[in-house]
Amino acid sequence: MRRAGHHGPDAAYVACMKLLDRIVAPPPGRLRRGPLRADAFSSRLHDPRVASLLGLWLGAAFATAFLTGLVSHFMQHPPGWWTWPSRPVWFYRLTQGVHVATGLACVPLLLAKLWTVYPRLWEWPPVRTVGHALERISILPLIAGALFQLATGIANIAQWYRFRFFFTVTHYWVAWVTIGALVVHVAAKLAVVRANVGRRRADRSQLTDRVSVPEPPGGGLSRRGFGIAVGTAAGVIMVSTAGQFVPGLAETALLTPRQPNLGPQGLPVNRTAAAAGVLRVARDAGYRLEVVGPRPFTLTLTELHDLGRATSRLPITCVEGWSADATWGGVRLRDLLDRAGIPAEATVRAESLEARGGYRTSEVAPPHARDPLTLLATRLDGALLDIEHGYPARLIAPNRPGVLQTKWVHRVVMV
Repeated sequence: MRRAGHHGPDAAYVACMKLLDRIVAPPPGRLRRGPLRADAFSSRLHDPRVASLLGLWLGAAFATAFLTGLVSHFMQHPPGWWTWPSRPVWFYRLTQGVHVATGLACVPLLLAKLWTVYPRLWEWPPVRTVGHALERISILPLIAGALFQLATGIANIAQWYRFRFFFTVTHYWVAWVTIGALVVHVAAKLAVVRANVGRRRADRSQLTDRVSVPEPPGGGLSRRGFGIAVGTAAGVIMVSTAGQFVPGLAETALLTPRQPNLGPQGLPVNRTAAAAGVLRVARDAGYRLEVVGPRPFTLTLTELHDLGRATSRLPITCVEGWSADATWGGVRLRDLLDRAGIPAEATVRAESLEARGGYRTSEVAPPHARDPLTLLATRLDGALLDIEHGYPARLIAPNRPGVLQTKWVHRVVMV
């Protein structure tokens, strides 16, 4: 690259060679930024200690969401070798509320973590050791899985189903992929995290994995201020979400799509009678409850009301995270099963008047079917059950997801 009539290299040639030297041989202690200059990311927030601390917070939040999510999934889809107990009655309320609140708190933590570490996408060489390669490979499923889980989880809370897959099953399997990638990533970065979190700043400056980022001369958010801001955002989200499942804090549930004390008879409704297509059949004067067992029988609505002398104070808890207490009145399910001659060890199936839907039936295992708090409810807080809450009769049992508390029940069958 020489100009005609000149013997020495021109200015453009010299500039290109200097740029190439900087790319191939970056200054000592600095990572090459690919096609970018070595000091392209000058923010003090791109710091290994900040990234390590955020990683610890995010890892703890994801682990909590994962474990509580497993509880929710296996309660809705119990394995054949395990039956969930009916007590304590508040267990599902707690785990599902924590699951949703923690998942939402992961949003600012994940965004802050990505902001802190994204300059490392420009590292050169891209792979230095086997451990470094393992770390890089785990990044794609980790980030993709985390973003997918948070996005679909928020969509589910808002009941915004524009995707063409079954949320519950897909959310469950992607959670395993994400947590697996997280375990691999933590194993690959454990030494760096321990060094950055456990040593003083003078010691951390000796780490070969550290990107040396000079403190900018003026202003800007400090590392401590950044951590406080992110922690405050996550804390505000958790506090303003906890009101939907913690008794007495409903007024603080500012970031939830539905208040736990608003709706027909003071309870929220997810699936309405109109959406379920049961408005006419539920109000039919010819309604009969059929109980199928060794001694099958049927009850009219009047007979069902005459039998319904029992009451239970139970929360109804939805997978979206909200929960609300109510006093239910009706007949104990175990009394109906005994009358039909159904054995104590038998599982029964409650069937809805709803013609179709993934949860139009639900199986009730013996711990719940025989619990004295489990009712076929016909009343709510002393009044006749509203059709939106399952009139003429609905299942209500302790420690059970709301989607399994079948509404508009017309048949109970021994499985």
